Amino acid sequence: MRKSPWIALFLLLQLIPMVVSAQDSLLNLLKDEKPPVNYAEAAFKATRIVIGQSIENPAQGNMILLITHHFGALNTGYENLFGLKQATIRIGMEYGLTKRLAFGFGLNTDRNTWDGFLKYKLLRQKSGGKKFPFSLSLFANTAIYTTKWENPDRKNYFTSRMSYCFQVLLARKFGSRFSLQITPSMVHKNLVLTSADHNDIFTFGGGGRIKISNRVSINAEYHHVFTGQVRSTKVYDSFSTGVDIETGGHVFQIFLTNSMGENEEGFLANTTGRWNKGDIFLGFNITRIFTLFEPKEFRK
Repeated sequence: MRKSPWIALFLLLQLIPMVVSAQDSLLNLLKDEKPPVNYAEAAFKATRIVIGQSIENPAQGNMILLITHHFGALNTGYENLFGLKQATIRIGMEYGLTKRLAFGFGLNTDRNTWDGFLKYKLLRQKSGGKKFPFSLSLFANTAIYTTKWENPDRKNYFTSRMSYCFQVLLARKFGSRFSLQITPSMVHKNLVLTSADHNDIFTFGGGGRIKISNRVSINAEYHHVFTGQVRSTKVYDSFSTGVDIETGGHVFQIFLTNSMGENEEGFLANTTGRWNKGDIFLGFNITRIFTLFEPKEFRK
């Protein structure tokens, strides 16, 4: 039995609108598709450039164990093994609470200091569909010194043990090998040595990283303390330089610095060493990363 050609023509006419509609939908999808947004990652390999804060946070759900160690000054001579017989240590923990917010705390043998901080990433450098030229984070910490009072006979207040630091961290990653950060800071001391000293101390500094290989980089940072703020003690600008070595979940940072302090108040406002006098301290940071949980978007 022969099929009628009219039936075939009828079916063809029914298919044409469906094909045209499918083509229009595909074109609309292609037209509406936006270029992906690419965020700059790993401007620095660790949360410290050398001894100061970097723009980086622990990833969400990650905990960082950070051990910071400073030996004594090289100019203390052979009898002191060029500083190797002296040491100050800070052991700290940092945690990525969200993609933008991190917190941490630590214990420092220098004046038996406890400290805690918050760091919030306000802006992120990005390219692609949306562009923004730099990353910006806000940092705030509190330090409490627990050593005995130098003059226990007078009335001493617990708040006199406290100091604070506030920083703006502004960084840009230039390609895959070079990163630069600018760091204006303010340190507030509740108690100062004399009335001529300022409670609020302002500094302006920054640092950079040059990538040598996939696992090695050279880092440096400098912080200028404005003159006239500390009068009872001669303080100098802090300068540190070193090498970062990444080995899987560890980052080793080996450095030289003229700052003995290991928290922000210690090296920003209390650096008494001078490079040209040999007041140089060998130190290292050990960063170990632990993943406590993975955010949902990373789970399979």
